[in-house]
Amino acid sequence: MSDDSLESIASEVIACVKCRLCETRRNAVPGEGSSAKVMFVGEAPGEQEDCQGRPFVGAAGKLLTELLQSIGLRRGEVFITNTVKCRPPNNRPPRKDELAACRDYLERQLEIIRPRVICPMGNSAIRVLLNPEGSVSELHGVLCEQGGVTYFPMYHPAAALYTNALRRVMEEDFRKLRGMLDSLD
Repeated sequence: MSDDSLESIASEVIACVKCRLCETRRNAVPGEGSSAKVMFVGEAPGEQEDCQGRPFVGAAGKLLTELLQSIGLRRGEVFITNTVKCRPPNNRPPRKDELAACRDYLERQLEIIRPRVICPMGNSAIRVLLNPEGSVSELHGVLCEQGGVTYFPMYHPAAALYTNALRRVMEEDFRKLRGMLDSLD
């Protein structure tokens, strides 16, 4: 689509009724940021995201913002989104049909942004973008290329909120990401 833009995709997401998640959402969450070198992809919006219509604004989002700041990045310098654009009821993992319904939006965002590095955060994002059998515990912090795209899988910030030891792991992964970004410049 030659006239495709992040704004047009956001408008489509906000009006989307492709799956049943539209029935229980308050707000769709298309994603936000700039056409950036780095794109972070989580699983699905949570309660705060559903309320505000913005990605990663709850406790996990605060941690993501801190981690970005620790490597000299601001939220506006990256693009942040999720594999699905509406909150699943009770924060359950997205179902296959829901992931499929949102897949086109994510692919179009990737095509427009053309990030140098895509950071899938957590098992759902890793499985959607990189490896259907992959797990974050085995793939986090390891740079991989697939189809000419560079991926750097990470734990989801929410995991570090529940398991304190993962915060140090995430901090180290973000330092590795900073080194990779510096080598790309």
